[in-house]
Amino acid sequence: MTTPRTLLVLGATGQTGQHFTRLALDAGHRLRVLARTPGKLAIEHDDLEVVQGSLDDDLDLDALLGGVDAVVMMVGDAAAQRERQVNATFVRALVPAMRRSGTRRLLYQAGGLSAAPGKPLAPVLRIVRSTIARAYIGQHEDNEAVMRYLDQDARDVEWMVHRAGIGSDGPSKGELHRSSSFISIGTFADCAAYDLRLLFDDSAVHTCDGSRYRRG
Repeated sequence: MTTPRTLLVLGATGQTGQHFTRLALDAGHRLRVLARTPGKLAIEHDDLEVVQGSLDDDLDLDALLGGVDAVVMMVGDAAAQRERQVNATFVRALVPAMRRSGTRRLLYQAGGLSAAPGKPLAPVLRIVRSTIARAYIGQHEDNEAVMRYLDQDARDVEWMVHRAGIGSDGPSKGELHRSSSFISIGTFADCAAYDLRLLFDDSAVHTCDGSRYRRG
């Protein structure tokens, strides 16, 4: 049983984030979540603190991180990321604030079509990215900028990246496991459960792996 922690969750109102928030609270963790529209988070709990705001706001990161053990970031805005690197800009401010506050761990959820530093995508994924998923190129490039920054300039922070192959909000298809070579299309709930386990997996520190369902 993992010792209860205080987590700052960015993206709690999203499709994966809603599941993550419920699972983390059920596991006994205390959560502070940043939400542009708090009403979208249909959860009430004594250990849940909701702060209104977004990554584009002039946030007091030192206050947000006060007493926080780890940050979980599951944020994406394809329209905004077509114009600018929203997440990379935020992470470049977040990491120094984490150093100041003593917050050691960061989990960043990227997409499975975002390439890890120094590891080109498999040919089939490159094809999918340039055709079916071409509308999300800006999002993938933003994720890649985040991973490069973490890899090059934040090795003192215990970060891990989940390159998730998220598909739908259907029923669970099983338990996802870390994989450096293959990415399964997972449900939002399964990805959230995996994120919560990954956050406390010391062997995942400084990795940018995907996740897959194990064959039966």
